[in-house]
Amino acid sequence: MAGTDKSKAGARGDADAPVVILVRPQLGENIGAAARAMLNCGLEEMRLVAPRDGWPNPKAESMAAGAVTVLENVKVFDTTKDAIADLKLVLATTARSRDQVKRAFTPRAGAAEMKRHIGSGHRGGLLFGPERSGLENDEVALADAIVHVPLNPAFSSLNLAQAVLLLGYEWYQAGDETPDVILSGQSDPASVEDREYFLNRLEDELYEGGFLFPETLAPTIRRNIRNIFNRAQMTDQDVRTMHGVVSTLLKNKVRKKG
Repeated sequence: MAGTDKSKAGARGDADAPVVILVRPQLGENIGAAARAMLNCGLEEMRLVAPRDGWPNPKAESMAAGAVTVLENVKVFDTTKDAIADLKLVLATTARSRDQVKRAFTPRAGAAEMKRHIGSGHRGGLLFGPERSGLENDEVALADAIVHVPLNPAFSSLNLAQAVLLLGYEWYQAGDETPDVILSGQSDPASVEDREYFLNRLEDELYEGGFLFPETLAPTIRRNIRNIFNRAQMTDQDVRTMHGVVSTLLKNKVRKKG
């Protein structure tokens, strides 16, 4: 583990992502779990303010589940003011309303604000308070804005690692271009040409069987059939399977006639 650094926050770390600052964390296990949550979300710079059990803490490493990169580069500060001195946007997480007039973001909106800020070339950080009591009013006053997580009003308590994961996830999503819906599996979507070849074959057999009747309704029936299959967003494998279904039905039909 790296040693402590009680100088001002001069080490820049990853300037393309926010710093995570844990103020007076009580348990090494929580620090390790927070480090794991950070690395899940592409965040690697952690700063600690006066951790109760000191630093380094072997219990943190056991809970980090491999997020050693984060723990090896932890820097420790005596005060919150020192830990955030080099940052130009600080968002403080708090579940309580306070007698301070500040902008209050949801995690998603806060992540978008942080993304814009860091995209302009400035450093930013996310400030988390102690597990039991949260940030003090004077510490919240140091921040530019707060982040409030809208949860069940009757039970809105999050543990430290959950809070870090929630904000880290929104940060990661703010810059992630993964589509909301993807086709999972190894078969590509079927082309219109392949779908039409199957549907024309199916229609031919349905016509022979007398399904497209009466003639006046045949165009509507054909459109309905197309819509059923096209809503399914068939893959190449789906089309091959349906060809096999039709072929099997035809073989059984010929066998019965024979």
